[in-house]
Amino acid sequence: MKAAALAALLAALAAAAPGTTPPQYPPWGLSLEYLDASVAPGENFFRHANGLWLRTATIPTDRRVAGVNLEVQRANEAKLRAIVASLVAAPAAQLSDEERKLRDLYLAFVDTAAIEAAGLTPVAKDLERIAALASPAAVAEFMASPPTHTDGPFDYAIIVDEKNPGAYIVNLTHSGLGLPDRDYYLRADPKLEATRAAYRKYLTDMLALGGVHDAARAAAVYELELRIARAHWPAEDRREVEKTYNLMSLSQLEQLAPGFPWRAYLGAAGVPPAAGSRERRLDVAEKSAFPKLAALFAATPLPVWRDYLTVHYLHEHAHYLPKEFDGTDFAFYGVILRGQKQPLPRELRGIQLLDEEMGEALGKLYCARYFPPEAKAKSEQLVNNILTAFAQDLTTLEWMSPPTRAKALAKLHAIRTKIGYPDQWRDYGTLVIPAGDLIGAVRNAEVFEWQRQLARLDGPVDRGEWLMTPPTNNDYYAPDRNEIVFPAGSLQPPFFDANADDAINYGEIGATIGHEISHAFDDQGAKFDATGRLSDWWTDADRRSFEARTARLVKQYAQYQVLPGLYVNGRLTLGENIADVAGLVMARKGYQIALGGHPAPVLDGLTGEQRFYLAFAQSYREIWTEELLREAVLSDPHTPDEYRINGAVRNDAGWYAAFPAVKPGDAYYLAPEERVSLW
Repeated sequence: MKAAALAALLAALAAAAPGTTPPQYPPWGLSLEYLDASVAPGENFFRHANGLWLRTATIPTDRRVAGVNLEVQRANEAKLRAIVASLVAAPAAQLSDEERKLRDLYLAFVDTAAIEAAGLTPVAKDLERIAALASPAAVAEFMASPPTHTDGPFDYAIIVDEKNPGAYIVNLTHSGLGLPDRDYYLRADPKLEATRAAYRKYLTDMLALGGVHDAARAAAVYELELRIARAHWPAEDRREVEKTYNLMSLSQLEQLAPGFPWRAYLGAAGVPPAAGSRERRLDVAEKSAFPKLAALFAATPLPVWRDYLTVHYLHEHAHYLPKEFDGTDFAFYGVILRGQKQPLPRELRGIQLLDEEMGEALGKLYCARYFPPEAKAKSEQLVNNILTAFAQDLTTLEWMSPPTRAKALAKLHAIRTKIGYPDQWRDYGTLVIPAGDLIGAVRNAEVFEWQRQLARLDGPVDRGEWLMTPPTNNDYYAPDRNEIVFPAGSLQPPFFDANADDAINYGEIGATIGHEISHAFDDQGAKFDATGRLSDWWTDADRRSFEARTARLVKQYAQYQVLPGLYVNGRLTLGENIADVAGLVMARKGYQIALGGHPAPVLDGLTGEQRFYLAFAQSYREIWTEELLREAVLSDPHTPDEYRINGAVRNDAGWYAAFPAVKPGDAYYLAPEERVSLW
């Protein structure tokens, strides 16, 4: 990169984006200026807590959301900008091997002059290979080969075996759609009709950029995807873990779905056909869809598959190609599909690439600077108090019988907690990042990661592995590992502040901790035992009681209309809704434990309980583009934010006690007998 371009890059990294000044919180952590007294708590608690912010909130043109998550994200971006700027400015001799790789990958991505000059040359051999594919086996091999891994009717991954959690297994799922979900192809909706029309144009435009100037061929690609969509399972069925665990040998898979060249496909991925002396066993997720998709694969002419692969390959690589490819891709996937008006600045997208491809190397630098030991210690105390609250609750839970209770407590006590960052950082020593070769660098990183996973396929499960990178603003519970994980990137203000009032920390990050622990006992997580094994450890009576309670949640949330004619899918969101309701109750009990029997102070006229619930509502202070909201309702297992808050508090007796003005007749009031009490 030339000196002038490098200087401009450093200036861009140093510049603060508009609107990045964080909001000012009182010393104890709540944003009082967002409260809207004109909205009664029982009419809409989300708007009561956030209404004055909502009146003026706007989504930045280069984003899809505005609100608390964007504020945390921008704060993290500022920290990562500083890290990357120091890597770019430092003499090469002063950088470690990992730091040099991070810098070289980043510089290759932001060097748009070099990308424009190279044109399609870096991917020319792959496009030529697609054009020359002469057999179904060759098509399948291209789809599966790690250097060219491109979407097709099936996809693969190596995951923990849900019925043998000490081992890994190859998991096969249906795939192949360019739109987010089958409903985008099949649902009768004027907005989706317009999206489909825009997608057909996108296919035509992207194929033309790849040298195929024939709208009829683009239409054939769309029709192929439409047929794939018809075979796909609905999103709510895909989350039923016992339905998506179907163990079979490779030979049995060939009998189930004979139209697809499975051995060529898995061989190209490097998956051995045998494990020791026995034939490879596979976990086939959406089993009933596989025969249909295999038959469709066999019946589709090779020229259509070649065009399909061309456009999907260009989509996967658009970020690394000249502006006309990147811009065409963003015009559909950013603007039309998700409502984002402008792309993120290239320097920020480069940071995202580092997080995707070398996230633990980047995370090591992030945590060293921005996640001090005292933050980790305070976070661990929050987790411990909420785990204690769960244990106390399970001990006295009226509707759960002693045999189930004993196993639930065993599972709770077996939950592993990971806070901030891994105990052992990933070794990137064998990863080669050639300077100035963006496509080569990204390809090497993708192959490196797949080879890392493949090498351990027939070995024991790595219990120390993290499935998110340390700078990530998110958290998770993994049922097959029975662990909760909170990356350092999510343990940042306002979600967590070691100096904030306990009511705020427990209402914000505490409710999130309770949410993740609750996933161990949601409608799907409860199907895994203390070891992470998929097994039924409930008595029949307890299972029926639990399902009767959660069925009422399905009905409640299905009443929430997010957009005209578009309602929350109560089945799809059930697990997250259970975790929201139960996690809130447990976080409040954790807060009470933290108080140690002492009364909470009244601050600015608000009791500790009121601050707790208001903090919970403000932790979801957010607005989304309409397009992103539609995608979430159709395919995301999370209920949109406003209904997450209102749906959770109305089932919590503690909320009614904290806000006694909530009364019958209010929009979100529920009579005690109508509230869903789980824990």
